[in-house]
Amino acid sequence: MGKDPCKPRGKMSSYAYFVQTCREEHKKKHPDASVNFAEFSKKCSERWKTMSSKEKGKFEDMAKQDKARYEREMMNYVPPKGSKKKKFKDPNAPKRPPSAFFIFCSEFRPKVKGENPGLTIGDVAKKLGEMWNSTAAEDKQPYEKKALKLKEKYEKDIAAYRAKGKTGGAPPAKAPKTEKKEDDDDDDDEDDEEDEEDEEDDE
Repeated sequence: MGKDPCKPRGKMSSYAYFVQTCREEHKKKHPDASVNFAEFSKKCSERWKTMSSKEKGKFEDMAKQDKARYEREMMNYVPPKGSKKKKFKDPNAPKRPPSAFFIFCSEFRPKVKGENPGLTIGDVAKKLGEMWNSTAAEDKQPYEKKALKLKEKYEKDIAAYRAKGKTGGAPPAKAPKTEKKEDDDDDDDEDDEEDEEDEEDDE
């Protein structure tokens, strides 16, 4: 309910691509046969476990490309104005931190645009996705470290923001415990982070 048809399709895992390929093969061999999905899934799972990492590599590459496609499309995706999540967004709430890929994009986007002035926003995003995929793991580390630092800062900020938003002070059960105040605060922070993750899942 309330799903946006324009929202980019979710990214697929390497195993999902493998299952999809198995289904296509099965359809070609037995076009008229009906598939027992429970049986079929079990067979796929068993076959996947016995495959070598080289055999799985093809599906892992497909999953990587799909992840880049998803991130690229999400960069250009604008949620509909009437979406209920937007209505309750507090402009004073801490902003979500960018991913390593987004930090990479913000650094290289001006360069790509400068070298290819005729490219559309989508083409620039596509080119950035290709550049990110071809970047070696060790070269991605500075962006990943930066993203991690921003994530840690965000988690502290959101915990402080939520604590400030709780009216009426501490719950009655915790009020008398004065010497354990620091521990209680830590617990609150953890709860806040879990709440935030739950909200993300809802989105």
